[in-house]
Amino acid sequence: MKIKGSEISSAKRIDMVFDLYRKFGHGDYIGEPVSQIEHMSQSAQIAEEEGQETEVILAAFFHDIGNLCVNRGGFDSMNGYGTLSHEKIGADFLRDLGFPERIAKLVENHVQAKRYLTYRYPEYFEKLSEASRKTLEFQGGKMNEEEARAFETDPLFELSLKMRTWDEMAKKEHVPLPDLESYIRMAEQLIS
Repeated sequence: MKIKGSEISSAKRIDMVFDLYRKFGHGDYIGEPVSQIEHMSQSAQIAEEEGQETEVILAAFFHDIGNLCVNRGGFDSMNGYGTLSHEKIGADFLRDLGFPERIAKLVENHVQAKRYLTYRYPEYFEKLSEASRKTLEFQGGKMNEEEARAFETDPLFELSLKMRTWDEMAKKEHVPLPDLESYIRMAEQLIS
């Protein structure tokens, strides 16, 4: 079902996003020691600690929302390692709800950043968790030179690499969850 953000209130659109976290965020994060919501919250917390702006913090929080969208139905799995093309599914979901394109593009780019880093820096692959290595296989594997050069021209290239770093760091156990209200308020500022 395609959603048109302009057809529903901003409060309803925000509820649609955060209801995914409330209902499904506590599920397993594909073989990692944290839940989906712990992982995405930690990523956003790192962005906040680095002094990033609201759009970037929300992009970090939303980066894996496509894995939560699977609960809305109709998406392919990566053999138990999350949702195939979750970056595109999440980005399109956010676009449809009227979130800024910069957020959607950063969500979409986080997988491309992994593919890029594993190509340009072979040692990066060695640092990936087993689950992240498995998902890389489904995500197209390492980039080739042509793909890497094209990605390097993306205006969000540097920020996408940072997001990928936060993604890898955000897998620590026993980190307290932040109050979702702070992210809800950020979202309200952007789409109200």
